[in-house]
Amino acid sequence: MFAVLSDPAVYEFENEPPASEAWLRERFARLEGRTSADGTEVWLNWVVQLPSGELAGYVQATVLGSGVSFVAYVLSSRFWRRGIASNAVTAMMQELQCGYGVRTFVAVLKGANYRSLGLLRSLGFKPSSPEQAMEFGAGADEVVLVKSAVAAQNAA
Repeated sequence: MFAVLSDPAVYEFENEPPASEAWLRERFARLEGRTSADGTEVWLNWVVQLPSGELAGYVQATVLGSGVSFVAYVLSSRFWRRGIASNAVTAMMQELQCGYGVRTFVAVLKGANYRSLGLLRSLGFKPSSPEQAMEFGAGADEVVLVKSAVAAQNAA
């Protein structure tokens, strides 16, 4: 994953590449605990692996006890605009809804990040209310998008 996450294009709008393989290894080790220190959040991370075995990136979720989940994703720029992120985020949201009872999905991102805005909108995310933006901790240059989980349909 170090090579995938070292792609400078990924950090055009926020964050920065991992400092070293050792730093990334330590970060992944902390995330393997799957819960925040106070136990109020569930941390879930999945590597996106292509059928060829090549790693493309990851999707991640922070699940709150309230039925809300923050979602995020990072894919190497080599894999942009191929539907890979869309498929991975959709699969993650299905797992979060079915396996963790998530009812609301939240994405907080830089307002200038037009690629992520487009992807999230294509998945049905909508702009949050001003109250939600405050609740979910948006910074001055960030936007909050939300999506309600789809209710399961009963077969007739």
